[in-house]
Amino acid sequence: MPAYDPQNPFAKILRGEFPCQKVYENEHVLAFLDIMPRSPGHTVVIPKAAARNILDITPDDYAHVARAAHKIAAAAMKAFKADGITVQQFNEPAGGQVVFHLHMHVMPRHNGVALLPPASRKEDVKVLEDNATKLIAALG
Repeated sequence: MPAYDPQNPFAKILRGEFPCQKVYENEHVLAFLDIMPRSPGHTVVIPKAAARNILDITPDDYAHVARAAHKIAAAAMKAFKADGITVQQFNEPAGGQVVFHLHMHVMPRHNGVALLPPASRKEDVKVLEDNATKLIAALG
């Protein structure tokens, strides 16, 4: 497996080099809205630890990501009046991973509404800001 690349986009977000619509942060994780959401409220949860994916993260660091994804999922159900939640986590190119910093996608779902294709469109910044406000309020 290749080594962790500290120049990946999520590492740059953690260092403040790339902007994001942050919705949750603690000493172990950062959660922010995906700029190319597959559903309204699509959130990405990442560890602050440098981990390429599930194959090289410590169990403790992974547990922090899972706990944060759980918290985001509950808040997203409320904030977006969702009927369900899809959580995805990909590992290595053959597993569908595109950004090589471990991350979990938390996507609010509504009955009868398909997810948009991955990376199909960049969301308007105002929509992302409004969705972040809703999610942050639901996180309370």
